[in-house]
Amino acid sequence: MFLKFLFIATQILSASPDKNTAYLDPGSGSFIFQLIIASLVGGAFIVKTYWKRITGFFQKLFSKNPEDGEE
Repeated sequence: MFLKFLFIATQILSASPDKNTAYLDPGSGSFIFQLIIASLVGGAFIVKTYWKRITGFFQKLFSKNPEDGEE
């Protein structure tokens, strides 16, 4: 699967033109930085909101006494 991805990526990169004609203004960098920061803060908020569910899931997953009642 990785080799297939690598092959496709090299084909796309070899077909691209030599000159890079795209323009990124200075505001683009700050916008990308804002997206990264907002994603991190949003992810932290989701983890904080569901922390008890997450820890309960892992406690149930790794507990030595199964509560399902396997006989």
